Amino acid sequence: MEQRRGTDTAERSRSWGDERLSLLSAVGAALTDREVMRHALDQAVSELGGIAGLVHWSCGPAGSRQLRLVLASGLPLPVLRAWEEIRQDVAPLAPARAVRDGRFVWIPAAATEALAGPREDGRPSSGILPEATTVASVPLIGPDGPVGALSVLTGPWEPTGEQTAFLQAVGHWAERRLARSAAGPDEGDEPPWWQQRPGGPVLRQSLEAAKAGSWEWGVRTGEMRWDRAGLTLLGIPDSYERRIESWIDLIHPEDVPRVMAATEKSLRERSDYEAEYRVRRPDGTTGWVQSRAHLELDEHGEPVRMVGKVWDTTESRMARESVGQALRYMSDAFFAVNREWRITFLNVEAERLIGPAGQVLGRPLWEGPAGDVPELEERCRRAAAGGRPAGFDIRWPTDGRWYHIRLVSVPDGLTAYLTDVTDRRTRAARRAEAERAGAEQAARISELSNALADAVTTRDVVDVVAAHILPPFGASGLLMLSLEGGRLNVVGSVGYPLPFLRRIDGVPAFEGYRLLNEVLGARRPYFIPSAEEYERLFPDLAGNPAIAHKNAWAVLPLTASGNAIGTCSISFDEPRRFSADERTLLTALSGMVAQALARARLYDTEHARAQALQRGLLPRALPTPAAVTSTVRYLPASSGTDIGGDWYDVIPLSAERVALVIGDVMGHGLAEAATMGRLRTAVHTLANLELPPDEVLAHLNEVVSDLGDDSYATCLYAVYDPVSGVCSLARAGHPPPLVVRPDGGVECPASVPDPPLGATEPPFTTVDLRLPDGSLLVLYTDGLVESATRDIDTGIAECAQVLTSERGRLLTSPPPRPHPDRPEQDGPEQDGPEQDGPDRADHERLDRLCDLLVGAMLPAQQLTADDTALLIARLHGLAPGNIAGWPLPEGPVAAGLARAHVREQLTAWGLQELVATTELLAGELVANVVRHARGPTRLRLIRSRSLLCEVSDASPTTPRIRRAAETDEGGRGLQLVSALSQRWGTRYTAEGKCIWTEQPIPRTGTPS
Repeated sequence: MEQRRGTDTAERSRSWGDERLSLLSAVGAALTDREVMRHALDQAVSELGGIAGLVHWSCGPAGSRQLRLVLASGLPLPVLRAWEEIRQDVAPLAPARAVRDGRFVWIPAAATEALAGPREDGRPSSGILPEATTVASVPLIGPDGPVGALSVLTGPWEPTGEQTAFLQAVGHWAERRLARSAAGPDEGDEPPWWQQRPGGPVLRQSLEAAKAGSWEWGVRTGEMRWDRAGLTLLGIPDSYERRIESWIDLIHPEDVPRVMAATEKSLRERSDYEAEYRVRRPDGTTGWVQSRAHLELDEHGEPVRMVGKVWDTTESRMARESVGQALRYMSDAFFAVNREWRITFLNVEAERLIGPAGQVLGRPLWEGPAGDVPELEERCRRAAAGGRPAGFDIRWPTDGRWYHIRLVSVPDGLTAYLTDVTDRRTRAARRAEAERAGAEQAARISELSNALADAVTTRDVVDVVAAHILPPFGASGLLMLSLEGGRLNVVGSVGYPLPFLRRIDGVPAFEGYRLLNEVLGARRPYFIPSAEEYERLFPDLAGNPAIAHKNAWAVLPLTASGNAIGTCSISFDEPRRFSADERTLLTALSGMVAQALARARLYDTEHARAQALQRGLLPRALPTPAAVTSTVRYLPASSGTDIGGDWYDVIPLSAERVALVIGDVMGHGLAEAATMGRLRTAVHTLANLELPPDEVLAHLNEVVSDLGDDSYATCLYAVYDPVSGVCSLARAGHPPPLVVRPDGGVECPASVPDPPLGATEPPFTTVDLRLPDGSLLVLYTDGLVESATRDIDTGIAECAQVLTSERGRLLTSPPPRPHPDRPEQDGPEQDGPEQDGPDRADHERLDRLCDLLVGAMLPAQQLTADDTALLIARLHGLAPGNIAGWPLPEGPVAAGLARAHVREQLTAWGLQELVATTELLAGELVANVVRHARGPTRLRLIRSRSLLCEVSDASPTTPRIRRAAETDEGGRGLQLVSALSQRWGTRYTAEGKCIWTEQPIPRTGTPS
C-alpha cells in the first residue's frame, strides 16, 4: 500500500507539472523579457516547493566568466547582495557549476557555504540562508552555449525526478520564449532580444538631437575611460574607478544579459558593437542610452581596444513606446512588413484579420489570409518598388468584408492601414443603382457635365448652371456664393434684385446668417418649400423672402475635394414641395457644380498670376533713344491657359546706336516664360558689352543649350548705327524683318536664317542693311504670320500687302522733321526721355500702324493658339553736320591738338558752356592712349540729345578705374572722366577699341 501511495503521488506530481507547463505556454507574446523570466521563475519555485528563485546571466568581457544576478524572487536584500556576482570558475556554487557543466545541479546548502568562501569584500557568499537550504540550478542555453542559470532555493530534500524534469522543462521553455525573435535576419525574424538594435525597424533614433559622449575600453587590461560628456551623461563622478566593472554596475540588471551578449558577440565575431540599455545613475535617476563602438585589433587579429560613443535615447524611447501603443490599439487595422515581406508588427485589429501575433510575427505575409486576396501581393510589391503611397479596396477572405487598404513604403519595408468600407460600398452601390434607374436624371447630369467641362472661368460656370438647371426645375433665381477669407462673396446671380445682393454679399461664412452658416458648416442642403417655413426656421432672417421676391429655396453646399467652397441657392417664385428624387438630383448636381467652380477659381487665379508674371518679365515701357521711334504690341494666345515665351526689347548703345531685339521661346507655360526672362536679361548684359549681333547670338545659344536638350528659342538681334545708316542683324530661326523705305516700298531681306538657339553651333551670319533716314523696321514673331490655316511665307506676304495698302502707306510715311543741322529753339531743359512734337506724332502714327497690322492678321473673332509680339521702329539717321572727327598724331602733342579741335567745334555748335569740360575729357582720354595704348588715334564728337566724345586707338586693352594711393602721381584720369561725364564706356572696334563719354547738353544745342 505504501508503494502504491508513492506511485500515486508521483503521478499526481507529473500531472500537476504538465498543467503548469501548459499554463506557461499560454503566456502572451507581448510580455517583456523580465515578465517572461519572472513567470518561469515563479512556476519553478512553486513546483519544487522552494523558498526563493534566482536568475543569473553571463556578464563582463571575454575571459572574465562572471555571472551577474538579473532577477530574484523571495529573498531579502541582505541575502541578494551575496548572490549579485558569481565567478563561473568557482565550481561549488550551483549556478556556476550548472553553467560550466551545462546540466542540472543540486548542492546542499552546507556544501555551498563551505565551498563558496567569503567574497572579496569579506561578506559571506550565502548571506543568512538557513543551514538546511539547498540550491537546484539548470543552465539557460544560448546560441553558443550556456549563457545563464535558473536556480531554486529549497529545503534539505533532493528534488524528485519529476521535479528535476519540470525544472529543466521550465528552463527550456524560457530559452525558447526568449529566443523566439532570435532567428536573425537570415531566417526572417528579428535579432535575439539581447542583440536587438534600438528603435526597431520602423522608428529610428534622431542622433543629432542627443547629447553624446565617447569611451574607450582596453579589452586586455579591463580599463574603461570616459570623456567629460560621457561622464556627464551617465552621472559618473570624476573620481570613478576606471574599470569595466564600473560601467557594468551602471547597467540596469534586466538589461545586463542583452548588453553582455552584444559585447561577447562583438569580441567573438570581430564586428561592431551596438546596444541600447537602461542605466542607473549614482544620483538615483534612470534613463535609456545607446552605445555604438568598433574594435581595434592587433597584428594577430585579436581585439585590443574597443572605442565608441554613447548618447541619451530616453525621450525617443518614450516616443516610440507611445507611438507603438497608439498604433496597437487604433480602430483601423495596421501591420508592417520588412523587405523580405515578413510581418514585423500588427495591432489588435490586424490580429483579428491576419492571426495572433505570437503565431504570425516573423512569418511571410503571403502565408496567411493576405495570400488569398487577388492581386494584393502584386500591388504591394509595386507600391514598395515605386516608393509612393497607394490605396485601393479589397475584400478580405476571413470575414468577407470590404476594406480600403492604404500602402505606404518606408525605408525598412511597407506599412498597411485597413479601414472597413463595407457599409460605404453598399451605400454607393445602392445609390448607383438608383441613378441608373432614372434615365431622365442621367441625361440631365450628362448634359450638365458636358457643359461644365467646357466652362473655363467662374462666369462660365454661373452661366452653365443658369442655363441647364433652372429651366428643368422651373426655377427663377440662382445665387452662387464663394467662400473666401471666412466670408461668402457673390460670384454670380440670376433673378435677384440688387438690394438683396448687396445685403448678402460678404456675410460671414460661419456666423451672422444662420441659413448659409448651417448649410456651410454642416455641409447638408436645406429645402425650404415656402416663405412661411423660411421665417419659421430662421426668424432672424424674416425679411429676406420679401426683399428677394422668392417663395421656395433649395440651398446646396458646394464641396470639392472634401473642402467647403461656397453655396448654391436655387429659388422659385411660387411655393414648392421638393420630392425625394428632386432632392437627390439637386444634391448630386451640386457636387458637379462645386468641382467646376473649384476648377474655374483655380483657372482664374492661375491665369491672373501667369499674366502678371509675363507682364513683369516684358518691358514696362520702351526707351526713346534719338535714333529710333518705336512702338510695340503683345497679344497673348486667345485659346489655352498657358502663357508664351515671346519677348522684345529696345536697348540704347553707345554712339547713339540702338539694339532692336525680338524672340520667341518655343512652347507655352511658366517654364517657357521663365526662360524668356533669362534670355532677355542675357541680351541686356551682352548688349552692354557692345558685342556684334553674331556674337550676341552665339552667347545666347550657350544659355539655351545649358537649359536642356528640349529647350529652343528663336531670336532676331539688330543694331542700327545712325551715323553710318547701317543696320546689322543676325537671326536664329526667326522670321525675317520687313523693311519699309521712305518711298513706301516694302522688302524682305533675302537671307537664309540660322537654326534656332539650342539647335545649332556658332558662327551665326550677320547681314548689313544700309537704310535711309525715315525707314521702318518691322519685327514680329511667328504668331502674327503663321497659324493652322496659313503657312509662314503666306503670312509674311499678307503682312507686306497690309503695309503697302493705301491705309498702310499713309501710316508708314515719315512725318516732316525740322532741318537736321538746325538746333532747336531755346526752351527749358527736359528731364527724362520725353518725346518732342514730331516724335510724338510719329509715335501715334506707328501705334495706329500696329493696330492695323494686328487687326488684319489676327481678327478679333479668330482664336489664336500662339502669342504674338510686334515691334515697329522708325530709324532716324544723324545728319553729317552733327558729327566731327579728326586723326591725331602720336605723342604728347596729341592731347593739346585734341583740346583745340574740341574748343573749335563746340564753339561752332554753340555749346560754349561745355567747352571746358569736354576739353578736359578729351585731354584725359588722349593722354590715356598716349601712355597705355598705341596709334593711330582718332577723335570724334557727336551732337545729338547729348554730346558724345570718342577717342579710338589700335590697342585692344580696356582701361579700368583703379583707386590711386595718395602718393601715386597718376591713376586718377578715369576717375575724373567718370565724375565729369553722365556715362562713359569702352567698345571694341575692328581696329582696336573706342573710349567714349556722354554729357547732357542744354536744350538749345540739341539737334532735331
